[in-house]
Amino acid sequence: MSRAAEARPRPSLLADIGGTNARFALEVAPGQLECIRVLPCAGFATLQDALRAYLALPEAAAWETPWDAAIAVANPVNGDLLRMTNHHWQFSIEAVRREFGFARFGVINDFKALALALPHLAPGNLRQVGGGQAADAGTIGLLGAGTGLGVSGLVPSKGGWEALDSEGGHVSFAPASEREIAVLRFAWREFPHVSAERLMSGSGLVLVYRALAERAGLPAQAHSPADVIALALSGECAVCAGAVDCFCEMLGTIAGNLAVTLGAIGGIYIGGGIVPRLGSAFDGSGFRTRFEQKGRFAGYLATIPTFVITAEYPCFAGVAAWLRSSAGVGSIM
Repeated sequence: MSRAAEARPRPSLLADIGGTNARFALEVAPGQLECIRVLPCAGFATLQDALRAYLALPEAAAWETPWDAAIAVANPVNGDLLRMTNHHWQFSIEAVRREFGFARFGVINDFKALALALPHLAPGNLRQVGGGQAADAGTIGLLGAGTGLGVSGLVPSKGGWEALDSEGGHVSFAPASEREIAVLRFAWREFPHVSAERLMSGSGLVLVYRALAERAGLPAQAHSPADVIALALSGECAVCAGAVDCFCEMLGTIAGNLAVTLGAIGGIYIGGGIVPRLGSAFDGSGFRTRFEQKGRFAGYLATIPTFVITAEYPCFAGVAAWLRSSAGVGSIM
């Protein structure tokens, strides 16, 4: 190791592990991130392989070996053994800590970590969609579609905020239009239980596209989620455009459900990989109208603001804050 590396402080290793990508960074000082890299989960047989590959990168190896580490993962975290829902990785938290020699190693649900990041996001990292104004110290709701559908929130407490553990993406999907009833009937042919995540995710967007293609009497093409979005935004495919529109409306219903369930007068925040890619098309979609479409509670929801998180790597701030908190020593869960 070089003298320059020896003079540097030992960083903390941070990671945000989804079903598709594994994002890594080194926090070399509070709020100061270095060596942010994104690795494809499919390129590695195990989490440990991905960790070794990241730490072997010249930019990462130039720093001291990380003293501690925290990983946000798209999965419930209960006990030492973790099996990912939307990927094949599984690992023991304590075994990983010992293998890499971390003094502390924590694993937290990715949307719980993202919720903890919300107080640290600058206004420039948010885009408001529709009206409403957040109430001071009001409960906050969070959801986001990517490989899956993540849900969490922040509840005010004496110490600041408490982030919620939630698997709300797996609630049963409820249609709110004739078009969505057709989508649900199509999905039931493939899945005995159609959760919100089955439709509000990358694979779900493709499922919605296939359902609407059948409804229109057209053959469905072998599109990826990125294909559906690109063809919708370019105006090249009416069925893809309908799928994105349907997706946004359904997300509005689910966001409204979350708002009334939590009493989220502090606002609803939208993360994940899909909505930020839609840009202004999301703002002009039926999302906000559907969000407020709750009958007698339409007026209540009209006062609640909805924000799209536009920061590139928002989860790292929450992971770092959680690791610096009094979560404990050794293997933390």
